[in-house]
Amino acid sequence: MTDGWDWRRGGETPAPARPPGAGAPPVGPPTMPGADRTPLASPGSGPTPGWPASSGGPTPGWPASPVGPASYGAPAVGGPPNSADASAWWSDALADPWRDPAAPTAVVVPGVMAPGAEPEPVTDPDAPGRPTLRHLLLIPVITALLAGTLGGALGYAFAVRGGAGAAVLGGAPAEVPALAQRKPESLAGVAERVLPSVVTVRVSSLGGTSEGSGFVATADGHVITNDHVVAGGTGKASVVFNDGSTAPATIVGQDAESDIAVIKVSRPGLRPVEFGDSDALAVGDPVLAIGSPLSLANTVTAGIVSALDRTMQAGEPGGPVRYYAAIQTDAAVNHGNSGGPLVDGAGRVVGVNSTIKSLVAEGQEAGNIGLAFAIPINQAKRVTQDIIGTGKARRTVIGARADGPTGVVGGGLRLAEVEPSGPADGAGLKAGDVILKINGRPMTEPTDLTALVRKYAPGSVVTVEYRRGSTRQNTSVTLAADAK
Repeated sequence: MTDGWDWRRGGETPAPARPPGAGAPPVGPPTMPGADRTPLASPGSGPTPGWPASSGGPTPGWPASPVGPASYGAPAVGGPPNSADASAWWSDALADPWRDPAAPTAVVVPGVMAPGAEPEPVTDPDAPGRPTLRHLLLIPVITALLAGTLGGALGYAFAVRGGAGAAVLGGAPAEVPALAQRKPESLAGVAERVLPSVVTVRVSSLGGTSEGSGFVATADGHVITNDHVVAGGTGKASVVFNDGSTAPATIVGQDAESDIAVIKVSRPGLRPVEFGDSDALAVGDPVLAIGSPLSLANTVTAGIVSALDRTMQAGEPGGPVRYYAAIQTDAAVNHGNSGGPLVDGAGRVVGVNSTIKSLVAEGQEAGNIGLAFAIPINQAKRVTQDIIGTGKARRTVIGARADGPTGVVGGGLRLAEVEPSGPADGAGLKAGDVILKINGRPMTEPTDLTALVRKYAPGSVVTVEYRRGSTRQNTSVTLAADAK
């Protein structure tokens, strides 16, 4: 360094003057923070003047091992040929003041990567990837699920087929309750016994087909139904039995005012109904209505007797007026039930379903509101026998005509006319008398007199309570048949 050359600058630079008495400048590499500093021999002390002596290497002029890269904390990047030890070059050789800039040895300096600027790794998408742990676990899980599902399905199929593992519903078998035994006197027993005798009646007419209900009255095939079911028909009719079989029918006769008609079918093995006594009924007795409401064949509805002797005056405008003292019931009755039987708790027919009352306006379709009316079977039987025997029915009359209610306290019907030599005349009744009751039934409307009288058969004797002036009297009247 005393020759005045600065190798780093590549030129000759005069050495700085040293103060008097100062020693030689320190020999060695520049100071590095934290590096191990080992003094080198002064120039001229080694075999090669001006270079540090080697610590044992064969090549003179190279630094000894203690001052190599290990002393500076950096790896070696090269070394002189024929060097037995590690290379004496260190990573900061470019900053070494004693490095010969003309030396042919290449100095390789690794690039310094700025923090956070590392390049993103690039993966070849076509290269086969190594299966991850999730993939390795997913395969056995899916396999186990499929195997479990298949096994469960097969087990369920075998269990159902073999009856194994089925859930047991309900408790242990016990004695059947009395209400579930369907005894002959139960409603179910009554319906089972009566249904084979109930039929659906279909009558052809110019306007289409009229449909109602009916029931077998005789073993030779006479069927009772309503007159308004067959009215307007062409004479061709058919019946459908409860088993679905059909048979042609002919109209034997009909009576418009009583609303009873009789048709006949030819079929062996018919089972006629059992007739009851409509005069023996009481309000509250259980009854069943059976028929084909709205074309629903074999329909059974239950109810009670709501009222008795409910006088009815029915009929279409311009048609015949029908009078009868009806049995009122709350059993559901709808269109199509007409002509079907109303039976008591013993399965005996006590009425012929005929009319219902509804709240609908005129022209609308009426439905059940719990007000249905049936013709008493005692009256229907008498009319049926007349039709079968003579082709027409007799009507029961009293021989008097009422003009309306009196409007006074106590009610009653004032007689407007009494036929000479008629039943009323024979009992001493006169025009102007007020009829108060017949067989205990109060009279309030003109319909009451006609309907209640027709309930009885010709020849029946009824008690009439009447008032003449201020005197109340009783008389017995023997009813007669109409001469028509």
